Parts: sequence; structure tokens; C-alpha cells
Amino acid sequence: MTRRLTVIISILALCFTTKGYAQLGISVSPPRVYYTIDPGQTGVNDIVITNVSDNNTLELSITLGDWMYNEYGENVMYPADSLKNSCAGWVNIMGSSYLSLKPKQSETIKVAITVPPNVSDTITTHTAMLYVTQMNPIDDVNEHGANIKVSVRSGIKLFQRTSAPRHNKIDIRNLSLNKTENAIFLEFKNEGNVWIDGSVGSYLFNKATGKEIALENIMYYTMPNDLRILKIPLPANIEKGNYTATVMIDYGDSNNIEAAELEFTYE
Repeated sequence: MTRRLTVIISILALCFTTKGYAQLGISVSPPRVYYTIDPGQTGVNDIVITNVSDNNTLELSITLGDWMYNEYGENVMYPADSLKNSCAGWVNIMGSSYLSLKPKQSETIKVAITVPPNVSDTITTHTAMLYVTQMNPIDDVNEHGANIKVSVRSGIKLFQRTSAPRHNKIDIRNLSLNKTENAIFLEFKNEGNVWIDGSVGSYLFNKATGKEIALENIMYYTMPNDLRILKIPLPANIEKGNYTATVMIDYGDSNNIEAAELEFTYE
């Protein structure tokens, strides 16, 4: 099996809710909030919180934490100010950090980030997680008839960067076939100075038949220096033969695409 990499110059939302059985829910908008501010500056954004429950008033608290992506792009949570790129300590909820929302009621909160004027790190991007947590669990019964307490929590990702020009750069490190997983594995790194989100499109070319197969389009999210391992599943009924797999990483700019090709034999 041979491998050929080609570079072409041309190219959280996290909202997790523990949904109960009693039609409970919190809606937050937007689920990802961005600030472009330099040391000594303050940025303010609005977040709308809605109680989507049918019958229950929700008592909510607003707290902060840290988060990061692991190598597979999964969210990993930490206490506030645990990570070196944390901006949790710079966040200010302008108003009360406690809310009481009636069914279908919405409220807008203002969330400010102030970058200290004497910040000494050289990190160009910082993050935090803003949690909206229900403080009054609701009595309910699960599918097995047991009494339970149901509550909900949502998380909003906060991103801060300086006004330095964006430098978007993705570097493909490896592209390989894993026959056990029946998948192609793509490894790449965010070598830019800001978060990069986009999609990975792939297709297979059967050299004998000339047939082209489009594979699943996969979204990805990265922070600077993140190494990402992406699994691209192959079709379950793929024919035996010699193939060229082409993978293209799109990161939101029509002038920048990273691409790689992998030649392999499927037996």
C-alpha cells in the first residue's frame, strides 16, 4: 500500500441537555459565543435562555467551567481556571447569576469578558464554558416505574481571541486504512492561531471499474495546536479492488483546502 499526500491552496456548538421524561428542557442561543478583544478591553454578548418546558417553572443558576477537545474531537470538561488557555476568570455575568423562568419564558443575559491589561501569556485564543443548570429537580417516573428526579443543564462555549490577523492553517499528518475498523483514519493538526471549524469530504475511486463513491461528510472542530484523529467509515458492501481515496478538509475559506490521497487494495 502506498500513500500520497497533496496540499492544495485554494480552502462548541455545544449544547448538552439531560432531557427528562416530563418534557423538561432549556434552550440557549447562541450555543457558541465569540469575543475579539485585546488586553485591557471588554467585550459583551447577549445569550437568550428559554424554558421550553410545558408546565414547570425552572430555577436556574449560571456557573463557569473549562473545556477542551480530545484528539477525537470530543468535549472534555474541567473546573474553571484549570486549563492554561482558560478565560473563565475573565468572565462577568452582568446581573444576577440566578434565574427563575416560567414555562416558555425567555430571558436575555449579558456576558462580558474583560482581558486583563497585563496578561502575560502568549496564547492567542482562550475559552470557557458557561453552564445553565436547573436547581429545582422535578419528580417523575422512569420507564421502569421508578421514582426519579429530573433536571436539565446546558452549556455555552465562550471563545476569545485577540485582534491579530487570523492565520488559518491545517496540516495533514497521516492518512491510513484500518481494515479491522473498515474505515480510513485521517490525522491532522490545527497549526493556525485561532479555532478552525469545517468539514471533511471524501470519495473513493475504483481503478478497475472507474466507479466513484462519495463517503460521509464529517464536521470537525479544532483549537490551535489540536491534533485530530478522524474516522471516515467505508461502505459495508465495498467491492474488492484497487482504490484511490481522496480526502479534502474544508475550513470555511474558499481559498484554503487541504487534501490528501491514499492508494490501497481492498481484499
